[in-house]
Amino acid sequence: MKIIFIRHGKSLGNIEKRYIGSTDQQLCDEGISELKNIKYPDCDILISSPMKRCIQTAEIIYPDKTADIYGELRECDFGGFENKNHIELSGDIYYSKWIESGGTIPFPNGETPSGFKKRCTDSFEKIAAGYSDNNTVSFVVHGGVIMAVLEKYALPPKGFYDWHCENGHGYICDYSDGKLNVLEKI
Repeated sequence: MKIIFIRHGKSLGNIEKRYIGSTDQQLCDEGISELKNIKYPDCDILISSPMKRCIQTAEIIYPDKTADIYGELRECDFGGFENKNHIELSGDIYYSKWIESGGTIPFPNGETPSGFKKRCTDSFEKIAAGYSDNNTVSFVVHGGVIMAVLEKYALPPKGFYDWHCENGHGYICDYSDGKLNVLEKI
């Protein structure tokens, strides 16, 4: 099965470098324009996070397809860091501890990184199990979701942050035997 992962287009929060997880932002004009200038591969099945920025991205990239929406594919809830950027958090002691931990400790009043990753990978497994080897499935989701899935299943293996991709970009993979062979970047 071919799997395409596409990170949603830019929102204002992305431009301002904010932690935008559970905040349901739409795409900004710059994000919409950028999406229209990228060539995306076609797909048989379209999957999306329920967040506005992902649904809008899916509609722009695949205007003739209807996305199947999966709530488990939403971005991480950053809790007390939500909708703030590193400048606004610079005096926050917990933020300093989170940075020092390499992003491994829980977000204050938000999700734990391990819980978020498990939610994403469990959802990916369930979705992928529902399609045959000859399907091409495109996931229009969030950067964190892509990083979580690729950290667990991708070949060659890499760490979570090594799979970061820019807005509107992502990866084309071949999925078989429970592994994602990364073929190319979008």
